[in-house]
Amino acid sequence: MMMRPSDFETPKTSTASDPLMLPRYLEATEQHPSGESSTRIVPDDFGIKPWAKEEELPQGKANGNGNGAIATSPPPSVPPEPDPEHGFLPVLRNRNFLALWSGQVFSQLADKVYLVLMIALIANRFQSADQTISGWVSSLMIASTIPAILFGSVAGVFVDHWRKRAVLVVTNLLRGGLVLSLPFLLWSTQGWHSFYGLPIGFCVLLGITFLVSTLTQFFAPAEQAVIPLVVERRHLLSANSLYTMTMMASVIVGFALGEPLLALADQLVAPIATALNATPDIGKELLVGGSYAIAGFLLMLLKTKEKPATSDETLPAVWDNIRDGLRYLKHQRQVRNALIHLVILFSIFAALAVLAVRMAEVMPDIKSSQFGFLLAAGGVGMAIGAVLVGQFGQRFSRTQLGFYGSVGMAVSLVAVSCFAHRFFPCLPLLVCLGACCAIAECPCKPPFKKKPPNICAAKYSAYKIMPSTSR
Repeated sequence: MMMRPSDFETPKTSTASDPLMLPRYLEATEQHPSGESSTRIVPDDFGIKPWAKEEELPQGKANGNGNGAIATSPPPSVPPEPDPEHGFLPVLRNRNFLALWSGQVFSQLADKVYLVLMIALIANRFQSADQTISGWVSSLMIASTIPAILFGSVAGVFVDHWRKRAVLVVTNLLRGGLVLSLPFLLWSTQGWHSFYGLPIGFCVLLGITFLVSTLTQFFAPAEQAVIPLVVERRHLLSANSLYTMTMMASVIVGFALGEPLLALADQLVAPIATALNATPDIGKELLVGGSYAIAGFLLMLLKTKEKPATSDETLPAVWDNIRDGLRYLKHQRQVRNALIHLVILFSIFAALAVLAVRMAEVMPDIKSSQFGFLLAAGGVGMAIGAVLVGQFGQRFSRTQLGFYGSVGMAVSLVAVSCFAHRFFPCLPLLVCLGACCAIAECPCKPPFKKKPPNICAAKYSAYKIMPSTSR
């Protein structure tokens, strides 16, 4: 009976002393019509060299094992896909994010130096020799905090219905224009009668601060909501990290270098202003207002691919949106407690800013306008605390972190009170205070890790930012 390769069952190659020289034989099982089987030794006549490599097997022939399988060439190798890039480099290659980040750098620095500018103006124009500056600064902080309470949540509702790029550009240009108008407004109100015991010029400062803080309530949620519009999802973590690092760096650099930068700006602008018969000390306003304006011009380069606003688009139902957010907070106990914690914590931050100004006033080593060194020490501590929480925070519960951070803040404040008149011993204590503040603050952020349902990005960001923009 003629055998076929398909009739072979479990073929076995016979042993040979030299498979390269001797013919190859196969042990094959033959099936008979009666159902019986017999085993025979047959030569491997399929014309395959036993030492042939797989790529040498002709198509349609049996492979080297003689089991009748069709020899096929291996599939072409596909080069592996390159691993996606990580870190800050791919984010900084994104031109849209680079424009956003550059604008953020100038805007954040202007925000921090603005407070230094206001205190310098108060010390030079309104504070008398027998007065403390803390009373003036307290009024300034109140003017800066009221817009956060009135417009913090409302701003997010409107930003969700507006083009984010337009909001970023307009708010920065308007803030820059307000600051640049200060020299003219202060000059024009000289000699005016006081208003309920307050100089008109100081009332102008309060009004400008109120308007700048109001515009910041719209800028802050738009800034956070625009990041996902210009950055790929896989790079969002790096983009948000760079955003947070820039905020912390602006606290340190802005407060520490604010007073020297303002003094340098006055020195550079004074000869030009004198030649133009203008006020010689307008360099400070030009520096802060120019930083806001530069941020606005840089953000004009931003392309968010948002749909253009239509003329028939109706205004959002503000109170309905606010009720949605309050209803969500009512049913989310964890988020509600985190917001309350943040409000209390940032209220302490605002009080510490006033305290730092008073401490700088009573310290013989520095001037009251150099209070930024004290706040910068706290900013360094916050950066250290954020790193510690990110590295070791998983070992503790949020309740433990909040408790340890609060106790550390209390102990640090007691220690600071013991060295309130000495500059250098206070610096490490303020670093410790800032670290404890960060440890107490970071546990409030995990509830916001996932965006609440049915709450738009900017409105959701406004709920998170509202306490922080009151500083």
